[in-house]
Amino acid sequence: MEMKHGLQLSQRPSLIMTQRLQQALKLLQMPQLELNLTIKAELETNPFLEEVDELLEEAVPTEDRASETDVPTPADPEPETPASSSEEEDWSEYYQNNDFDNPYVPAEDHSGEYFEKVAVTTMGLNEHLETQLLLLPITKEENEVGRYLIGLLDERGYLMSPKPEGEDDPGRVVPEVAEILGKPVEMVEKVLNVIQALEPAGVGARDLRECLLIQLRHRGTEASLAYRLIEEQFDNLVNRRFQDIARHFKVTVEQVQEAGDAIGTLSPKPGLDVSQEEPKYIIPDLVVERVDGEYVVYLNDRHVPRLRVSNTYEKLLRERKGRGDKTREFVQGKLSSARWLIQTIEQRRRTMIKVMTCIVDKQREFFEKGIAFLHPLTLQDVAREIGMHESTVSRVTSGKYVQTGRGVFELKFFFSSGLRGDNGEDVSAKSARDIISRLVTGEDKKDPLSDQRIAELMKDQGVDIARRTVAKYREQLQILPARYRKRV
Repeated sequence: MEMKHGLQLSQRPSLIMTQRLQQALKLLQMPQLELNLTIKAELETNPFLEEVDELLEEAVPTEDRASETDVPTPADPEPETPASSSEEEDWSEYYQNNDFDNPYVPAEDHSGEYFEKVAVTTMGLNEHLETQLLLLPITKEENEVGRYLIGLLDERGYLMSPKPEGEDDPGRVVPEVAEILGKPVEMVEKVLNVIQALEPAGVGARDLRECLLIQLRHRGTEASLAYRLIEEQFDNLVNRRFQDIARHFKVTVEQVQEAGDAIGTLSPKPGLDVSQEEPKYIIPDLVVERVDGEYVVYLNDRHVPRLRVSNTYEKLLRERKGRGDKTREFVQGKLSSARWLIQTIEQRRRTMIKVMTCIVDKQREFFEKGIAFLHPLTLQDVAREIGMHESTVSRVTSGKYVQTGRGVFELKFFFSSGLRGDNGEDVSAKSARDIISRLVTGEDKKDPLSDQRIAELMKDQGVDIARRTVAKYREQLQILPARYRKRV
């Protein structure tokens, strides 16, 4: 068979991701705050876009709005009429109890929005401890040792070894630091005790046992059973061998349990109490409200600027005199971009409402009765119902939140896998976890439920679940096994 080069024309369909299509998908995936910033950036770069002032729009009569495309002719200003003496301003209403330092706020004006004052900067654990260290009456040399030790603390507040080979032996930390700094071991130990006395209580510990002992010393309970229990019977405490501990101290098991409850109030990671991470505020993108027995879905977009095409620049495009081809090309591109952005935002709005409305229809029992009635739901189910692609639904639900009568939830919350019930209906995995949580909460603490017993009780309720699945869900709920939940 002879092989040769040649040209051939053919037609075949293919999906091309144009730049505008990519931008439209990005806008669809953006949460409200990010969308707001994107719109404001576009307002600064595109002269054809302008923000609509809804208050001024409501004040303009309808017949005036119809003639917005015409350039208004400035009218002659009316002569100002001097105010009569009887209509003089009463300046006393501008004063509040003769306090000139406070701004005047009219009593009847309640339309303003007041935002929480958030700290501009936050202080991390190291800075927090160094600030306290500067206030202590210690020498400059000890201060330098203290700052070095603070630098060895991890995010939990534990003192880590300066050498990688010393990580397995916490007792080697102080001698290693003394060797590196060229200081006496006694000085390093003294400064470490000073750091362990700082807030939050428990920082500077070399292991969990020392961390708990430091916190009890801060409380002044060195003579308590809880302190002796950690100091002498820490291994038995971790494995909950309360009978052995009671025999060792010659006390009752109930007293050991009370000491264990007191230890449970301590923080195993005190350094996390001083976090440098700023709090994340959630603004719901959607709102679901019950009106006359029906659930209404609407966007929480009152802070998103309303856009329209500027009539002034659109008129400029219609004027051909004195305009070069490059100018017209630039103006035409900006006009097309402005119209496309407005259409895309409106399409995003309709898509989000359509998806959330479908979720509300599928999960109506959840909104009425609670999480125990949450049904299994997948992205494919919603996509099939509204006639869209599954990836579109995924973009709509990614990183967005909805405010409901039962709280604020991420849209992904309503999607979960299912378990087969005896009646043929699927049960949501979130509902199964809720059932496990309620069973453990109501169990007899003297005889806690095992994973097998929980599986049997759930089967009696119509949920067919395996023991290993119960164990997996229990670990996700951070519930201890039955032998660790047992109490006397």
